[in-house]
Parts: sequence; C-alpha cells; structure tokens
Amino acid sequence: MTDFLKELGIEKVNPGACSGPGAWSSTEGKNLIPSINPTTGKEIAKVAQASADDYEAVMAAAVESFKEWRMVPAPKRGLFVRDLGDALREKKDALGKLVTLEMGKIVQEGWGEVQEMIDVCDFTLGLSRQLYGMTTHSERPLHRMYEQWHPLGVVGVISAFNFPVAVWAWNAAIAAVCGDVTLWKPSSEAPLTGIAVQNICNDVMKAHNLQGIFNLVVGRGSVIGERLINDRRIPLVSATGSCEMGYRIGKVVGERLGRTILELGGNNAIIIDETADLDLAVPAVLFGAVGTAGQRCTSTRRIFMHKSIASEFTNRLVNAYKQVRIGDPLDENIMMGPLVNEAAIEIMMQALEVIKESGGEVIYGGKRLDRSGFFVEPAIIKAQHHWQIVHDETFAPILYLIEYEDFDDAIEWHNEVPQGLSSAIFTTNLLHSERFLSHIGSDCGIANVNIGTSGAEIGGAFGGEKETGGGRESGSDSWKAYMRRQTNTINWSKELPLAQGIKFE
Repeated sequence: MTDFLKELGIEKVNPGACSGPGAWSSTEGKNLIPSINPTTGKEIAKVAQASADDYEAVMAAAVESFKEWRMVPAPKRGLFVRDLGDALREKKDALGKLVTLEMGKIVQEGWGEVQEMIDVCDFTLGLSRQLYGMTTHSERPLHRMYEQWHPLGVVGVISAFNFPVAVWAWNAAIAAVCGDVTLWKPSSEAPLTGIAVQNICNDVMKAHNLQGIFNLVVGRGSVIGERLINDRRIPLVSATGSCEMGYRIGKVVGERLGRTILELGGNNAIIIDETADLDLAVPAVLFGAVGTAGQRCTSTRRIFMHKSIASEFTNRLVNAYKQVRIGDPLDENIMMGPLVNEAAIEIMMQALEVIKESGGEVIYGGKRLDRSGFFVEPAIIKAQHHWQIVHDETFAPILYLIEYEDFDDAIEWHNEVPQGLSSAIFTTNLLHSERFLSHIGSDCGIANVNIGTSGAEIGGAFGGEKETGGGRESGSDSWKAYMRRQTNTINWSKELPLAQGIKFE
C-alpha cells in the first residue's frame, strides 16, 4: 500500500458501513467490491458491501443522532463544519491522490476536487449565521407574520464516480449546518474515497464527541440504493448520476412524496461566433472536452462555430489536441488520464461506430491506446446538429464540431437536446452575449460568456434543467432544499379577527 493510502486509513479489505468513530461494520462473510485502478487495470483494495442489517444499524444511528444535532445552534454547527474543512486541508494531498488513483482524473483535478470540499466548508461556516427567514406584514391588526426554516432530518446522498468526494461535500457540509445528518452511498466504482472521507469525518466527530452526523453505506444500487430511496425516514434524496437513474429515483421518492435534488446528464455546448477571441476559446474547449477524460457532467460535447471562423478554429483545436499528454494521472505532467473502466471504453467505441454510420467524420483521435489500463485518444468529430447520437450524452471524450451561419439557428440547435446543465458562448458581440443569457437564449441552469462549461465555483447554485433534473446544490440559496419552511403568525391583540375579512360570530 502506498503512503497516502495508509495516511487515509485504507486497508486491503475495508468495511463498508459506518455511523461514526468506532462504528464500522464487520467485513466477515460479506461480498467484496474490488476497487480497480483504471491506469493499470489492477486492484487497489476491496470494500465489504453493506448488508441489509448494516444499513438498518447505520440508519437507526443517524435517526437518533439527528434528534440531538438539530438542537445544536446553527453557528456552533458551522464551527463543526469548519473543523471538517481544516481536517480536509491536512489530508488534501493524500485524498486528491486517492481520487486520481481510483477514478483516473489527473492529480491536479484530484487536488482541485478536495479544494472544492474545503471551499464549501468555508462557505458553510458563514452560512451558519445566515439561515434567514422573512418577516412580512399581516392584513390583521396587531398580528405579526414571519417564516423560519427547520432541519429536515436524514438526507440521503448518492454520488457518482466522476466526482467521488466533492459532490458529497456540497451536500453534507450544507446539510450539517442546516441541522441535518447525511447517509452517503458512494459509487461502487470509487468506494475507497468514501472510506477515506468517512475516516476523516470520524476524526472530526470524535473531537466534538459526536456520532452519526456523517454516515456511510457502501453497496450495490440494486440493494443499498433501492433501500435508501424507498426509506420514508429519509425526507430528501440528493442523487448524482445518469438521466436513467434519475428517472428511477424521482419516481420512487416522488411516490412517497419525498424530496429530491437530481443532478443528472449534461450534453453541454459552446457557441463560438464570428467575433470570438480564439485565444480564449481554444483552451477553454480543450479543457472542457478533455478534462476528466470527458467524464464530467459539465464536459463540453458540442461546438457550434460560425462558418467564417470554422476552419481556423478547427485547425487550432486539432493542433491543441495533438499536444495533450495522455498517461498516468498521478504524473503532474499528464493532461489526460484513463476512462474509468472497460465498459466506458466500449460505450465510446460503440458511439464512434454510430457516428461513422451517420456520416460523421473523425477529424482527430478516437482510438483505444495499446497499453495497460483504460486509455483512449480524445476524439473530434465533424457532425450535424440533428443526429440522434449528438443528442445523446456519451460519457467519453467525444467532441462534435457543427457549423452555423445564422445566430438564431445556433441558439435553437443548442437548446434542442433533452439535457440542460451547462452552456457557454465565446463572443465580443454584446448583443449576442446578452441574447444568450436571456430567457430566449440558453435553456441551461448554467450559462457562461467567454468561459467554458466546466469549472463551476461553489458560491453559485449548481444544477440544470430538463433531463438534468432541476436540482441545485452548493452556493446561493441552495441551503433551503435541506430545510423545511414554516410560516408563523402571532396574534398579540385581544381580538380574533379572521383573514380576508371573514365574519364568524
């Protein structure tokens, strides 16, 4: 085992359920999930899948912990989350490297993901003193009306492999300061990062003499995931994953009238108009399309380029792709690591076959690299906007280049896909930028000007529309999703007037 794995408390075989310090489940007799290093295709370690009994034990502990945690004043809860941020600072190097080792994003992105966790903890410390309600005027004399916000309870968090720790922190840190506790089911593709984060959380909980604020249950979606989304003790489920997964979760949780935060697929596009600064546009497209090997929900997948600049932009982009260094993502000189597993390669290759059958031209890349692990060349495709394969999200480094002449067409084509997460335009034309950001422009939850589709800051609400799910996490007023609103009216008169002037005598 490498030093950074030991620092994070990772063993050869790890228990898969925990509700706090000293409360790990047993590994005896359990089915084991292997964690595979996508760079080599070899096993790193194993995690014991949680059983139904493990789930129930952790869930019961979470329910009991919530009863005490909700009574702690919010500013004091903020100090607790601040200490979590400090603990993450101490483990940033090791945890970032584990993210890279287990799912394959380059180490700069691994460290960046942990920095997101730290940033949201800092944000949440301030938020702990800003959980504001609103006071309003009553129509009745000598009455006061206001609203306040109360904790929800146990928040279920289901995370995806591509951001195995940051998305958990978006939810867990804000939920904690709102007075909730969390039950986390990490991706089975990245269970070790879940174990490592729980170890860090346990240290912080122990220092505060707490239990069950952050809880972990590792297991298959068909077993643990289904149990979690059907559990009426969980009023809110926050899930990140595919649109197909989101349909299932939305239906099940909705049928029991629970709440969801769904962060699902993205088929993100950038419009590059005739006035665009290509010195900005080319590296932004490159980072958006190649970062995390095209396995981000915010990855750039479609480019609409004005016909007048299409040739120059394409040539510059191809030249940039030729300079992408592909290899071991723990090497700081590498720009692109592997796909997460063999199935991801198969999906990419199948998509490329459909592209060729549709008449698409592979301008660059698209081959599997002859080496150990799950490495591919990123692909650039000359495409047509209306092809079904272009409307589908392929979770791989495939970028479609599509020419346009009329700006209205570019907007229409941009919006015609079912997903609606992130979008961008590169332009120096004020009218184009304002139209893109208006209600008749981008239909996505995120719309940027002269910046790419990836790299969202934690201060803004993150999420999308249409099949992306409509959820919002992280900054702005996203905290309201983790609390319940209560409207209060206080009569401080000697009379009992009714609203709307109703007389009942």
